[in-house]
Amino acid sequence: MKFARRAKTEVELNLTPLIDVVFLLLIFFMVSTTFTKETHLSIDLPEASGEATHISDQQIEITVTKSGDYAINGVALVNNKLTTLKSALEKVSGGKTNQPLIITADSATPHQSVVTAMDAAGQLGFVQLSITTRNAEPEE
Repeated sequence: MKFARRAKTEVELNLTPLIDVVFLLLIFFMVSTTFTKETHLSIDLPEASGEATHISDQQIEITVTKSGDYAINGVALVNNKLTTLKSALEKVSGGKTNQPLIITADSATPHQSVVTAMDAAGQLGFVQLSITTRNAEPEE
């Protein structure tokens, strides 16, 4: 018997349908998956229910603007450095650290600016410190 050799045909595997199915599965899982953020903090903010205190005529008020600039009793300071704030507080108070000191900050004020004002008051020895906030005016 004589066996004739046949030409070998190459076997091809068409990957196009397989890639299409994988992409469809990928899109399905991307659309149907929900991501939850588990790292957020739940904060219960305190509420104030006390009566308004009597405002003294000899009080000192530090006003902090949105941009972090300071004003003491309505007079703006030349810069927002701690040394400038301390020297202005010393000048206004005349060395009397028992006067009430009120820090009034805009609601959009950076936290660091308020902490700097508190630090200046603490370094000078003020003991009657109050903090108020003023809401930002609605934009039109």
